[in-house]
Amino acid sequence: MSAQQQNPISRFPVPETLDALPADIRERIEKVAEKSGFIPNVFLALAARPEEFRAFFAYHDALMERPSNLSKAEKEMIVVATSAANDCLYCVVAHGAILRVRSKNPRLSEQIATNYRRAEITPRQRAMLDYAMKVALDSARITEADWEPLIAHGFTQDDIWEIGAIAAFFAMSNRLANMSAMRPNDEFYSLGR
Repeated sequence: MSAQQQNPISRFPVPETLDALPADIRERIEKVAEKSGFIPNVFLALAARPEEFRAFFAYHDALMERPSNLSKAEKEMIVVATSAANDCLYCVVAHGAILRVRSKNPRLSEQIATNYRRAEITPRQRAMLDYAMKVALDSARITEADWEPLIAHGFTQDDIWEIGAIAAFFAMSNRLANMSAMRPNDEFYSLGR
């Protein structure tokens, strides 16, 4: 029995090797592995579905990598808080690690995952997370009144869209990770400590 069979990445099949993957997907995974020192399991779980892999990571990158008024750490705060609310172990662990690295605060990801209202964050960041949580958990009831605290903290309409889009994208990601029983890589647990 292989290590993957004993501790599977997902309920669904994942590629046995990178060689069988389309060149663009293989190259993307190899770049990530070179940069991080390992292949995050989400890449392998989605690689078996090339069109979905491309679409998922194109939208991910459009939200998480583009320059904006939100720092990369703040974007990760949104992911960790909303993923915790959605009970997504994979995203809390993986993005919690990224948050520790980007914030340079080894305590922050656990604080945000447990209770962001008590975390070591600014009032601006709290307003951001309050809105992200409403998008993740009760989006049908969002009104312009929900924007008032954000505007008071200097967020623009584009920023408000971005906060909501990140929360919405990761709500979808949380559901994929949960339904597939995606396992976080062991490497994530020690990053940024």
